[in-house]
Amino acid sequence: MGLAGEGSGPARAREQFLGGGPVEGAVRGSILDSWQRSRSLGLTPERCELPYSQDLDLDGRLVRAAAPVLDRLQTRFAGRQMNVSLADGRGAVLQRRFGEASLVRRLAPIQSVPGFVFAERFGGTNGIGLALAERQLINVYGAEHFAERSQSSACSAVPVRDPLSGRIEGVLCLGYPLTDADTALNTVVRKAAGAIERRLLEQSSSRERALLEAYLDARRHAPGGGTRGNGQLGELADSGLDWRDQMILKEKATELITSAQRAAVEVPLPGGRHVTLLSRPVTTASGVEGLVVEAVLPAADQRIAVPADAGTPAAPLAEPALASAAPPPEHRPDAVPGRAVATVRPPDAAGPPGSEGGSAPGGAASGLVLVGEPGVGKYAVAARRRLELLSEASTRIGTTLDVSRTARELAEMAVPQLADFVTIDLPEAVLRGEEPTDPRSGLHRTVVHGIRDDCPFYPAGEPVDLRPSTPQLRCLAAGEPVLEPELRTAGGWIAQDPEHARRLLGHDVHSLIAVPLLARGIALGVASFYRSADPAPFGDDDRSLAQELATRAAICIDNARRYTREHTMVLALQRSLLPHSFPEQNAVEVAYRYMPAESGVGGDWFDVIPLSGTRIALIVGDVVGHGMHAAATMGRLRIAARNFAELDLGPDEVLSHLDRLVGRLDLDEDTAEDRADSPGIIGATCLYAVYDPTSQQCVMARAGHPPPALVRPDGTVSFPDLPAGPPLGLGGLPFETAAFHLPEGSQLVLYTDGLLQDRERDFDTALDELRQAVAHPDRSPEDTCEAVVRSVVPQRPTDDIALLVARTHALDPRRIATWDLPADPARVSGIRTAVTGRLAAWGLDEAVFATELLLSELVTNAIRYGAEPIQVRLLHDRTLICEVSDAGSTAPHLRHAATTDEGGRGLFLVAQLAQAWGTRYTADGKVIWAECALEAPTAQLGGAMASFDDIPAI
Repeated sequence: MGLAGEGSGPARAREQFLGGGPVEGAVRGSILDSWQRSRSLGLTPERCELPYSQDLDLDGRLVRAAAPVLDRLQTRFAGRQMNVSLADGRGAVLQRRFGEASLVRRLAPIQSVPGFVFAERFGGTNGIGLALAERQLINVYGAEHFAERSQSSACSAVPVRDPLSGRIEGVLCLGYPLTDADTALNTVVRKAAGAIERRLLEQSSSRERALLEAYLDARRHAPGGGTRGNGQLGELADSGLDWRDQMILKEKATELITSAQRAAVEVPLPGGRHVTLLSRPVTTASGVEGLVVEAVLPAADQRIAVPADAGTPAAPLAEPALASAAPPPEHRPDAVPGRAVATVRPPDAAGPPGSEGGSAPGGAASGLVLVGEPGVGKYAVAARRRLELLSEASTRIGTTLDVSRTARELAEMAVPQLADFVTIDLPEAVLRGEEPTDPRSGLHRTVVHGIRDDCPFYPAGEPVDLRPSTPQLRCLAAGEPVLEPELRTAGGWIAQDPEHARRLLGHDVHSLIAVPLLARGIALGVASFYRSADPAPFGDDDRSLAQELATRAAICIDNARRYTREHTMVLALQRSLLPHSFPEQNAVEVAYRYMPAESGVGGDWFDVIPLSGTRIALIVGDVVGHGMHAAATMGRLRIAARNFAELDLGPDEVLSHLDRLVGRLDLDEDTAEDRADSPGIIGATCLYAVYDPTSQQCVMARAGHPPPALVRPDGTVSFPDLPAGPPLGLGGLPFETAAFHLPEGSQLVLYTDGLLQDRERDFDTALDELRQAVAHPDRSPEDTCEAVVRSVVPQRPTDDIALLVARTHALDPRRIATWDLPADPARVSGIRTAVTGRLAAWGLDEAVFATELLLSELVTNAIRYGAEPIQVRLLHDRTLICEVSDAGSTAPHLRHAATTDEGGRGLFLVAQLAQAWGTRYTADGKVIWAECALEAPTAQLGGAMASFDDIPAI
């Protein structure tokens, strides 16, 4: 608070504002908005002239409802400087009460005489005007008033609404000296306004009861008429209508009353039945005009009764103040004012007013359904449509877990039922799946949707920088919807971009509701609802409806945001566990694609693993399920598969090891302490293939995985008959291998089942599409991947897809040298000579000495410890590979030799000279291999020789 002339608070902020300085944050948002509106209307603090209106309804329903309440307030504040005023919906004061009687003589006429209009456009910021503009309880203190004359006073004001329509009928305001300001007065004025609203509802109920009495009285005096019992309409004991029929009749009757016309409408009911509804005018003795709606059944179906409350939930405002043919509420202890109840007249009751006789034409049964005023009927129809809109929104908003799509569903739901245009702004963090730190910053225009496309709103996809005075940021700051019924006077909205505002106003955009998207107490963005085609401005009911829609959408957006965050985390984990690049090798040319599912990231993986002897391993696998657990399990299996492959095991052996690993993982899951949170048994499939470019042979085995596509150089495509094998984790069952010859230039296409799974096509169709997409051997693997993605991948994949395409190459036979040896040490020197000559032919003279040493050690070990046949093979690829095979099964091991040992140092020499070395087992024995650089580094060779000075000559 602050007084005029003070050096701080509202007084100083007001001076800064009037001087053109910024005051955001120095005063309350509602006050600043009102100041801005006042300036935009051309008002000045010294000249805020209040017009005097003689067009006052001093005996209207608002005054009659408020009179007893005002009397009680006057008594409560007796002796205090309290000014109690009641204004109508225009801001014109209808009644005044004073706690101290002498105030009438001391106050200026505008503060003591009814008739002056305190609307904001005339008086600037004041209690009555601001309550009408903000449509809620407000307080104005001292210098917060715009007019100079009000600087020493304060006030509390609250709108008074019609409980049926929700329309603001007037304002109740308490004015008092600034020094008497007390927040407890807010409670007093709010309760007093509530009492006035209850009395307004009682008046409406009385009008509806009077219409019903007029109808019943006309029936009693009709020729030959009368009602059963004590003058009230009864019900048939044998009712032919269930609660669904009753709801249909009451809804249609409400629409007939809303139309305010005499009409006859045939209403179809379930089961092929029909009921005719007749609407007729009825007038009370006091002149209240309404309509009565009766139901008429054909003579063939005399059973009709609409029980008063059968199957219909209590909804005081859903069908407000539609009177029924039941006893008046004052005679019914369970009656709820404003609740619609329908009852149908029995066959022997008299006809309606104006009918000839007491029965419906042709002997048909007739009975009363509803009596009401047309205006009240409109409220009932509007309320039902709002409920229908909310019900439809519950099914149409949140159909996906996509943040942007969910926001668009909110806009599509609101247009045109509620608004003509909707814009939705979300922080960039929300779009990424994160929780926003400050929803008022970093906003991006996510959705623009309306009844036409030519309205110049900020375009979607662009950042929006909004001022704090805009309704959007005000609603985010307060966490409550902001209603701007008339945008032409909305200073904060216009100040954002006056030129842009003029363009929107030029397109007849005239009313706005800004609603924060709140979920779990967190603001996720803001939705703006605009009206253009509908001439009626937004009201409080529209604001409540917009808030309800936005709240439902915000929950769905938050679910989508949290899913996006988890999906991003799992996808990041998945991609980190997949290979980022493949090692350099000459056996195959590869390309790949990984596409996560729309609904979640799974456990698909692939790998390309170089093996000894220029061979290459290709692997594709799939872990059942989605989410973090599937991705983590995939990582464990991929690392394990790579480790097993490094052991140079065959495809069937690798799958057997993976099978046992998955079984152990299942056992760990089953015995975990948090068993209740365990995702369950792990399932996985896998395809493992090894291609040898020296022989162009490919050996494969699979564990429950789809077979690969094999594309021959001539373009023929086949899916080899590969033994299926059980999925990993079942345990105990063997895996079988199959070998295929792949001519150079063949393509091997490995994939996971997500590529072929699609609800909109069968498996065979998908397989044919894959066959057609890959049947182009002239394409590169990269182009083949693109073709498969374009023509085979489902539009909305429900499972992950891993695709690996490998085009085979063959190692030139001129780069392969092979010698067969007997188990004779004397032949070692001959091998050295032959190897030297071959290396010279290959231009590898610098690698001769190191290669001779390696082969001497490997051949000597094979002769000494192995078994015939013995074979030596040299492969000239990216490296020089030396292989010595024999029929023995004993593999050498690197160990530290004691100083007294005569042997055991040869493998140290091999390890020093070779980039890598190892053993692989074959069906006929084993192969000891070593890879050497094509140019042996001199320093490395010298160091190796210095370490083995004591090795005896071979």
